[in-house]
Amino acid sequence: MSSCCFSFTASRNRCYRNSFSSAGLKSTTTDLGDGTLMHCWVPKSHNQSKPSLLLIHGFGANAMWQWNHFLPSLTPRFNVYVPDLLFFGDSFTTSPERSESFQARCLMGLMEAHGVSKMSAAGISYGGFVLYSMAAQFPERIEKVVLCCAGVCFEEKDVDGGISKLKSVDEAVSLLIPQNPQKMKELVRLTFVKPIKLMPSCFLNDFIRVMCSNRIQRKELLEALIKGRKLSDLPKISQPTLIIWGEQDQLFPLELAHRLKSKWDKVLTFATLKQHLGVNAGHAVNVEKPKEMAKNINSFLINPTAPSKQENQSNGSKVD
Repeated sequence: MSSCCFSFTASRNRCYRNSFSSAGLKSTTTDLGDGTLMHCWVPKSHNQSKPSLLLIHGFGANAMWQWNHFLPSLTPRFNVYVPDLLFFGDSFTTSPERSESFQARCLMGLMEAHGVSKMSAAGISYGGFVLYSMAAQFPERIEKVVLCCAGVCFEEKDVDGGISKLKSVDEAVSLLIPQNPQKMKELVRLTFVKPIKLMPSCFLNDFIRVMCSNRIQRKELLEALIKGRKLSDLPKISQPTLIIWGEQDQLFPLELAHRLKSKWDKVLTFATLKQHLGVNAGHAVNVEKPKEMAKNINSFLINPTAPSKQENQSNGSKVD
């Protein structure tokens, strides 16, 4: 039987769709006009007594793959919205705009279309860049912010400065939008502390075929994100903010978390997922430490005050 007869990735997508549906969410597509369509998982029934929470995925895959493990702990407490960013999943635009600020405006338009005027939000990696822009552009609508391994204070000069393992924009494109099994394996080694050892090329080719589409547009997203980026241009945000980072993040090293914290005048809750049961966390913190990450998110968003140092340490985290 040909390896093309069965798609592990498509099968996993179906499993995730069933999981999202079982968690009380439904798949929707919203036309924002001007050639922009956004797909989003939304509550089947919006509960007015619960706060709203927006979950924004990163570059690694679509929304389902990055947020599936968090639904059991988040949907009972929040009206959860999980969109696909533009050029991921079923979201697309004919607009030439590629900035994270444009993604942010489209997300806010999506939430408005679903009748949500205020929300808290969490963003992973690239999703954190988009969330930061949302918080800056719409301070009255974003109540609390959770940034997960999101190097928003990254500068273009850091690419050649040895801070990140990525040495150029072209290298970032080749790794973050892999086109062959070898590049896929490099990406896994870069983002995980303990990478999956058995990765057959047939499965990797299948994942690339299904999940790594829109390569030209995603390349443009990365270029817009990196080129000309300066810390001095980064606006400050005023919302209570939780920063979660893997101590062994090679893509956006922990140094960037400290840089981000030091830029703000106010004191922010700062949680880094550290060694837990002998396993450290890298950039793929949502995959390697989903339970600890979910505990930190819930504690920060539900409690009227930020999690204490003792609470964070009990969850396998530390606060600096």
